[in-house]
Amino acid sequence: MLIGIIGKSNVGKSTFFNAATSLGVQTANFPFTTVEPNIGIAHVRTKCVCREFQVQDNPSHSLCINGSRYIPIRILDIAGLVPGAHNGRGLGNQFLDTAREADALVHVVDAAGSTDLEGRAVSPGTGDPVQDVEFVLEEFDMWLVTNLKKNLEKASRDLQGTSDKISKILLKQLSGFSVNESQIITSLDEAGLDGKKLSSWSPSDLLLFCRTLRKSTKPMIVAANKADSVIAESNLLRLASLDSEVIPCISEAEAMLRLGSKNGMIRYLPGDSSFEINPKALLREDQKKALEKVRAVLTKFGSTGVQQILNRVCFGLLGMIVVYPVEDENRLIDKKGNVLPDAYLLPKDTTAKILAGKVHEQLGKGFLYAIDVRSKQRVGADYKLRDRDVIKIVSAASRR
Repeated sequence: MLIGIIGKSNVGKSTFFNAATSLGVQTANFPFTTVEPNIGIAHVRTKCVCREFQVQDNPSHSLCINGSRYIPIRILDIAGLVPGAHNGRGLGNQFLDTAREADALVHVVDAAGSTDLEGRAVSPGTGDPVQDVEFVLEEFDMWLVTNLKKNLEKASRDLQGTSDKISKILLKQLSGFSVNESQIITSLDEAGLDGKKLSSWSPSDLLLFCRTLRKSTKPMIVAANKADSVIAESNLLRLASLDSEVIPCISEAEAMLRLGSKNGMIRYLPGDSSFEINPKALLREDQKKALEKVRAVLTKFGSTGVQQILNRVCFGLLGMIVVYPVEDENRLIDKKGNVLPDAYLLPKDTTAKILAGKVHEQLGKGFLYAIDVRSKQRVGADYKLRDRDVIKIVSAASRR
């Protein structure tokens, strides 16, 4: 799974990326600091099943801390957009080409309104984050339109005298956009274009189709960054009226908390609503004051928003579930003795056989049945996995 971090320049995308990954990348207060996309590993947080089964979890491919499981995902920090990006302005096509790889998007905006449309610093409150959301979505939609329009006439001619459906022709044109035919068919239906000849599509038809497709294939959450600013309060109310889901975010506070935790100054887990200062830590006065400001943020908002945004994208927008495959259904271990070694993020309706193939290709090919560890019941290849299932795969390959 890949989450793309998009938005205009100078709104805190790289700070959000740093806070989510604890991987340092260059940040500065000017446009186009990020020229090449940065890919990092972040984690989504979920309640581990270790306490339910009363075992001491020691996963090999993720992290469990005090019953909270942190499962790795990839996030992509994409350089900032400017108006006209779909026409190549500001290296826009390069950035949009990168964004098409993402399964979902986090759109970081400056809730304090301290940047203009070009990403230049302005007096707080003079920039408009609502306008920022609208222009980035328009750029994305128009980029899709531009790419489809290039070959639409040829695609329409190719359709003549063939039994191919419009959806198959469009799928060929969108082969690099990570979409499938069922998503195209659904978008055609929702846009009211199902059955309408491709040759008779108007420019508004094409735009409507692209906008509908983008909404379904690139679901988005707005991260209202710098939400702790006094000026941000009125902007948060305005952002709430948008069609997109909006979550207040204070990336700098999250980055500070993670750094403090890493250095042993505080005790904090990403997503927590509070932190504790290590009584043995020798803090300077400026560090104490900074942490008190962060504490005020947590008191007001309940969190910094960073972990909540990642979780919401994964479990809300993308509807993922967590499944724990084990080799020994009694001790919940793998061959090496790791307890609950893996936590797989999977789409809803994933079957037991598909899980087997993801664990190992040969397990999928030789799949016999699976065992639901809770009920000890055998389940077949078509069994649809549920969130928090603990599953043993029995395969001809594993019996050799």
